[in-house]
Amino acid sequence: MRKLTYFVACSIDGFIGDPNGDASSMMRFVTEEFLEFLKTEYPETISAEGRRILGFHDAANQKFDTVIQGRGSYQLGLDAGLTSPYGHLREYVASRGIGESPDPNVQLITEDLVGAVRALKAEESGLDIWLCGGSQLAGALLDEVDELVIKTYPEVYGAGMPMFGTGFSVTDFTLDWVRTFDNGVLVRKYTRKR
Repeated sequence: MRKLTYFVACSIDGFIGDPNGDASSMMRFVTEEFLEFLKTEYPETISAEGRRILGFHDAANQKFDTVIQGRGSYQLGLDAGLTSPYGHLREYVASRGIGESPDPNVQLITEDLVGAVRALKAEESGLDIWLCGGSQLAGALLDEVDELVIKTYPEVYGAGMPMFGTGFSVTDFTLDWVRTFDNGVLVRKYTRKR
């Protein structure tokens, strides 16, 4: 069974973006040390364009072969002219508002989101599945999330898009490891308690 991992960046107070979804302030924490960690441990989480610019476009995927993102997250790529921002992965976009996929590599999930994710998790081969965001999608899939990998940046937003846009729900996870960086970034991995 494949795992669904919510690999996400957030502020100290648990926001993945400001009230409009903008998280560009977090980009200043992507230092050479942190980028090397991403390139080594999670290369598939860097966009295809980023991989090309950084000179490792042909790096093998380490953890994931599939990505699921919401319309808001996907729109960031579209706004930059990227119809398949993670072309090195199987891409799924959960959206009721997109009539037709703008790219042959991007499959739309327009209904029964949980059923679609469960079918992906039940596939017998392949790497795990990366839940890229956003907040509402993560909230809808909270019961399906097996792991959390949280990149916490040393800043406080005070308000914005929470990691999980959902109602109150207590869900327990166990801390597996923590990696700290000189610039104050923490990366923590958690596994769902069963």
